[in-house]
Amino acid sequence: MAGAMRKVTVGGIKVGGGEPFVLIAGPCVIEGEKLTRKVAASLKALTAELGIPFIFKSSYDKANRSSLRSFRGPGLDRGLKILKAIREDFRVPVLSDVHRFEEIERASEVLDVAQIPAFLCRQTDFVVELARHAKVVNIKKGQFLAPWDVANVVQKVESAGNRNILITERGASFGYNNLVSDMRSIPILRKMGYPVVFDATHSVQLPGGAGEASGGDRAMAVFLARAAVAVGVDALFLEVHPDPDRARCDGPNSLALDSLRGLLATLKGIDGLVKNDMKKGR
Repeated sequence: MAGAMRKVTVGGIKVGGGEPFVLIAGPCVIEGEKLTRKVAASLKALTAELGIPFIFKSSYDKANRSSLRSFRGPGLDRGLKILKAIREDFRVPVLSDVHRFEEIERASEVLDVAQIPAFLCRQTDFVVELARHAKVVNIKKGQFLAPWDVANVVQKVESAGNRNILITERGASFGYNNLVSDMRSIPILRKMGYPVVFDATHSVQLPGGAGEASGGDRAMAVFLARAAVAVGVDALFLEVHPDPDRARCDGPNSLALDSLRGLLATLKGIDGLVKNDMKKGR
């Protein structure tokens, strides 16, 4: 498992191995076709202009919400139909999380990347079954795991014959209703031989901090994103929304769609410097 990093191809986009950072972005959950397409179109245009490879993400069913009353999304049928249309109409790869065994095969037919939710990353049978079907597996590191413990999850995915793996750092539990990000995690995870993603927006989440929903501090996501790119991360995961304060899921930690241009331009500049140094062995 250890050794030179494997480049993983996602719908024609190369991730890892010294390639420029890839943006994985979109709304937390599909709130409706119109809004989802609006976000996809804006992100596609912006990343094309800036020359940043782009993977669209949104959840068709957010099964791990805090409350039974929380909005979860349109569900498998409608959600996959919307994601498939975005994939075809905008010619971008798509990512969504998968929460149930019954959804694995159908979701894998549409998704370029199937994501293992952080809370399910220790569920051996689920991880292996998803790995058998998915084109690419994104392992969300559980908030309860040390970075080196992710090696066990990677081995489970590999056992299914799938070596198209991404590993996502999304912060570690720090007391109650709080997360902390340790940037040492990124080089530790990269030593496992697969591209590493940093989830800047979930890392500033305050899990369950709003009672029946999670809170968050979106202003801090910008600083963590810069730090992760400076460390040499292979991809950056951002949840964005046209109006985060009205988002139906994870609004407090989502970034405003119209705030991204300056941030992405800065991140591209940092990434170029860092990747150039990495190529020189610094």
